[in-house]
Amino acid sequence: MDGKLLASAKARLEQRVSANEAEQRRRQELVYTKAPEMRSVEAELRSLVTKAALTALQHGGDVGAAIDAIAQRSLELQQRRRLLLLNLGLAENYLDEIHTCVHCHDKGYVSGEMCICLETLYRDEARKSLSNMLNITDADFDRFDLSYYSDQIEPGIKEAPRTRMRKIFDFCRVYAQNFRPDADSLLMQGGTGLGKTFLSSCIARTVAEQGFSVVYETAAACIGNFEAQKFARNPEELDRANEQVRRYLGCELMILDDLGTEMAGGFAPTALYTLINTRLASRKATIISTNLSSTELRRRYSEQIVSRLEGEYQELLFIGTDVRKIKKGRKF
Repeated sequence: MDGKLLASAKARLEQRVSANEAEQRRRQELVYTKAPEMRSVEAELRSLVTKAALTALQHGGDVGAAIDAIAQRSLELQQRRRLLLLNLGLAENYLDEIHTCVHCHDKGYVSGEMCICLETLYRDEARKSLSNMLNITDADFDRFDLSYYSDQIEPGIKEAPRTRMRKIFDFCRVYAQNFRPDADSLLMQGGTGLGKTFLSSCIARTVAEQGFSVVYETAAACIGNFEAQKFARNPEELDRANEQVRRYLGCELMILDDLGTEMAGGFAPTALYTLINTRLASRKATIISTNLSSTELRRRYSEQIVSRLEGEYQELLFIGTDVRKIKKGRKF
């Protein structure tokens, strides 16, 4: 899990606790105003807990009669408490502690395991984080339309675009639904407008909804943060860059979009190699999309980078005609 997102989820859980505590105080003041006796009843009930503990410590095992007397008084006070509430037309549990989650009582964990309530908050934070990086509103596998891809075999290609894209679509959906952090890394290649960004967004959304940490970033922005980490002079800028790079290297799925659109040369090759090599070494899945062909990748990047992409990544070669142009043509 992403530590930053988990911290945000826990903060929201704490907000729930604070809101519930405020509501409980409001209820208490309401009851105390209408039935002043309730204040002393509850105060004595609380004091009995302390009294029972002190009695056990002071008298050791010979506390039977004393404890029985305390228990009897507690029952009498509880009965008086119930009657006061009923006389006000309120439920017997009106003054009890308020918990949103019945499983963990808003602690976030049950027997050392994360509770479903905190998991749900984490997934919501993951979706919000992805929404800040890309538009995932329409990122749904069910919205992928194969009719935009021709069913005619083009010269030099062994299968029709629609056939190829159906295979890629099926693969991506299964990949997302069965994702594990050590899943294969993917290299999505092909011209513009063929669905690389859309399908990678669908994968991001599906994987994030399963509770895995996902970071989606453009190649230009990613490399920019690596450069800032190396050369930033402003402490705040350095802190932001360090946090982003930590997320790039540590998340369970990293999606790098539009490789090849970043500025060539400079620190870019070093940053890209660090990202690719570090995540491969730690067996963390990465998806890279690019409009560059294999030949163009070799011209632009070092042999170290290309050899890892060709040897360690599973290639998905997108083919067809720019879907955006086809959609535009269908409007007329």
